[in-house]
Amino acid sequence: MADRQRGGGVSDPDPDGGEDRKPQSDEAHSAFTPPLGVPLPPPPEDDHPTSEFALPEGVAPEPESAPERSAFVPPPGTTTAYPAFTPPHGIPKVSLVKEAPWQDRMRTMLRMPVGERPVPERAEKQEEAGPPVPRVLDLTLRIGELLLAGGEGAEDVEAAMFGVAHAYGLARCEPTVTFTLLTVSYQPSLVDDPVTANRTVRRRGTDYTRLSAVFRLVHDITTQGLTLEEAYGRLAEIRRNRHPYPSWALTLAAGLLAGAASLLVSGGIVVFLAAAAGAMLGDRLAWLAAGRGLPEFYQFVAAAMPPAAMGVALSAAHEHVHVQASAVITGGLFALIPGRALVAGVQDGLTGFYITAAARLLEVVYLIVGIVSGVLIVLYGGVHIGGGTLSPEAALQRQERPVIQIVAAMLLVFAFAVLLQQERHTVWVATLNGGVAWVVYGALADTAGLDPVPATAIAAGLVGLFGQLFSRYRYTSALPYVTAAIGPLLPGSAVYFALLNFAKNELNTGISSLTKAAALALAIAIGVNLGSEMARMFLKVPGEAATRRAAKRTRGF
Repeated sequence: MADRQRGGGVSDPDPDGGEDRKPQSDEAHSAFTPPLGVPLPPPPEDDHPTSEFALPEGVAPEPESAPERSAFVPPPGTTTAYPAFTPPHGIPKVSLVKEAPWQDRMRTMLRMPVGERPVPERAEKQEEAGPPVPRVLDLTLRIGELLLAGGEGAEDVEAAMFGVAHAYGLARCEPTVTFTLLTVSYQPSLVDDPVTANRTVRRRGTDYTRLSAVFRLVHDITTQGLTLEEAYGRLAEIRRNRHPYPSWALTLAAGLLAGAASLLVSGGIVVFLAAAAGAMLGDRLAWLAAGRGLPEFYQFVAAAMPPAAMGVALSAAHEHVHVQASAVITGGLFALIPGRALVAGVQDGLTGFYITAAARLLEVVYLIVGIVSGVLIVLYGGVHIGGGTLSPEAALQRQERPVIQIVAAMLLVFAFAVLLQQERHTVWVATLNGGVAWVVYGALADTAGLDPVPATAIAAGLVGLFGQLFSRYRYTSALPYVTAAIGPLLPGSAVYFALLNFAKNELNTGISSLTKAAALALAIAIGVNLGSEMARMFLKVPGEAATRRAAKRTRGF
């Protein structure tokens, strides 16, 4: 035992009778070597020890699950319309030539996904670090404000805003237009914060000269590469420009419009003068109401009363003056029917801007209610006091006077164009367009015996088609060539018959006439929009016809 403590001695003989073991020192012993007399543990069944995370015996392993996928990867078996990454064969090239009108190029890009829109081709100067985003967005909103306030459709306003932002290098830009609010949002990349700006349109005005100037500005920005300073200077000059016609000229135009409309419904020279006088007096009353700050609803009430009063007065004096009083009132209504807002509202609805369309059509309803209120106040008093001879049946006796009616239709369009503050060179084009529309309507309704509603739709479709062609030739808005040209087709007589029957407490007949007026108004709006779309569809613009996208069909849900 002492020898063992000193580290020497001979090892114990092998219990199996084998060779003697080599002596081992205390340092050679492992820390896991069992003490003397303790048997070694049995060796493992396999050469590799098991992990402490191994399942115990008798526990079945869980079934293998699908490998984890990214949240941005679609599940297997699904197809995507647009790949998340550039496919091996590449993204199809979109050809948007500079010769095409900017309205078509920007409308095509707006209907594309953001990832497929072409990169802006504007060449930045070397000393410029990049586009000043706040100033570009402000310029975009100011241009959109002028267009929306001038009566342009929501889709064309969005196309103009996107064209301006895209021309100055803001590719990932999304404009949004509602009835009174303009919003534009720009996101530099997927990881940067977006920049959003908006502007409210509080005042609206009818000045197609200013509208055409804004369209030319957008065309120069998108094709000629105007700098921001030049664009701001042009925009300030457009805002400073006065209306092309004085107020007295607008009053005379209102009288000429009402007189020409009375000739369309078989009126004579006395009816022409009476309708013109009533319309001019109503226009002055509306200006007075506007100067006093009254809402537009009351302005229409005031403007509708003088023509109706003139007709009732002539009807009361029928023993001395043999005129058609109904033609006088109908002529006065032609100058008040909001055809521009109606066409714009239906166009917005057909192009998918339902909120803006609903707001525009609600505006039309309010204005028509104002006209109805003003005329009914006078008619009710005239029918029950002294004008009992007013009869819708007498006014329905139309006389076919083709030459006089064509001249009257062209005079009506001419006066309407002046009221819309159009440029002088567009007034004559719109006048010819309206004359052609009336000839087509007369040939279909009077000569061929077609129902007035489809005849009106066909004539309005030609107006929209020719207006779109003229606008493409001049690189400007189609409204100056379309809005005034639909004047002779407006349902002024149907509206008057409805009001007169309501005043005589004949509700069924009045509702029937009002339904006919609504059908004619919708036929005009749909015809104008369809004509414009036909022009865009079939005109062969290089690189444009094959890439133009339409709205996706929702199948009613």
